Amino acid sequence: MGRTPAARNAPPQCLLVDDSRMIRKVARRIIESVGYQVDEAENGEEALAKCKISTPDLILLDWDMPVMTGIEFLAALRATQTSKRPKVVFCTTKAGAFDIHRGIDVGADEYVTKPFNEASLLDKLIKIGAA
Repeated sequence: MGRTPAARNAPPQCLLVDDSRMIRKVARRIIESVGYQVDEAENGEEALAKCKISTPDLILLDWDMPVMTGIEFLAALRATQTSKRPKVVFCTTKAGAFDIHRGIDVGADEYVTKPFNEASLLDKLIKIGAA
């Protein structure tokens, strides 16, 4: 099934998944500046429900959240058959090598530690072809 011209011209979609309203606000400003339309979720369960309705092109994902953690969400997302595979960037305070490898093993495309700034996040997005 082909995409309509309107769909081809639609902005890419990003889902910000973080229990911190402040982090979502900062990340939203950065992501919107590179042309994404942004939606938000406060935990992995809410994010998974949103992904079942419409799979975004990019997901910025916190690790430590109530209800369903980022790692649990990502494992569930990657186990789900979807028409597209969103790029996933962990944005978390977990900076140890073990955690980074675990996140990548579960299916993250990239990893940025908090606190992050615009340059560091954009660098990661460019590295995975998402900006």
